[in-house]
Amino acid sequence: MSLPKKRNTPTIIVTIGRGGTGKTSFVALMAKCFVEQKDTPLLLVDVDPDQSLAEMVGVDLEREQKKTIAELLAETFLEEGGTTVGVSPTERIESKIWEKSLYEGDTFDLLAVGTKWVEGCYCLPDAALKNALSSIIKQYRYILIDSPAGLEHLNRRVVTKVNEIFDVVGPSKKSFDNVRRALRIAREVHIEFERFSIVGGFMCQRENVPRAETIEGVEYIGTIANDRMVAEFVFGGKSLLELPDDSPGYQSVRNILKRIGYVT
Repeated sequence: MSLPKKRNTPTIIVTIGRGGTGKTSFVALMAKCFVEQKDTPLLLVDVDPDQSLAEMVGVDLEREQKKTIAELLAETFLEEGGTTVGVSPTERIESKIWEKSLYEGDTFDLLAVGTKWVEGCYCLPDAALKNALSSIIKQYRYILIDSPAGLEHLNRRVVTKVNEIFDVVGPSKKSFDNVRRALRIAREVHIEFERFSIVGGFMCQRENVPRAETIEGVEYIGTIANDRMVAEFVFGGKSLLELPDDSPGYQSVRNILKRIGYVT
């Protein structure tokens, strides 16, 4: 397995996966690994409509008075009656993103796209996110993007180049079919990525590995431990960044990142 090279530019890691596989907790635990190793600052980007990432890293967006990008669009163009004539909508709200959407912490910042701002697709919120990221992306060591199972947001070039795509799978045929679909879409729409890997979700067992090995162009790089402590933190609304370091779930994610060279 080739290890990542030392970079002068941010490393962009996109995590996808069907609901219930542990995808978002995996992203949060990756963030904990990088924070513990002092590979900061990080930018966490939540483009999953479930909007669970902020809570899993201990951020209450409402209490912090931060809005999702979709909420900003609705506020600007529906509630305040802003016009989309002349200046593009994404340019019009870009300055508001820094003030009203970007949560800034000591070791990581966070942006959330939110749910659809109007009936239809996520095209406008994604375009606004793309513009925002292009302005600030160089400030970070790692960009961790929590994305839904498909690559719809990446299709619209939220980011133009990706270092890693992790697909978190469950113990089902549909989950592995989704890997094949996502890999095919990535190639068809020319998403640039250095590596596409499968991560076993907390419900996966070792016997799922042979199924992963039948998919050409991907590698199974490890399984997230089924950790009762992680479940208790998630259900209790507690930050996974506060998990003890001997948590099996945290250690399993750390081992995955160690295997591919991101942590020591």
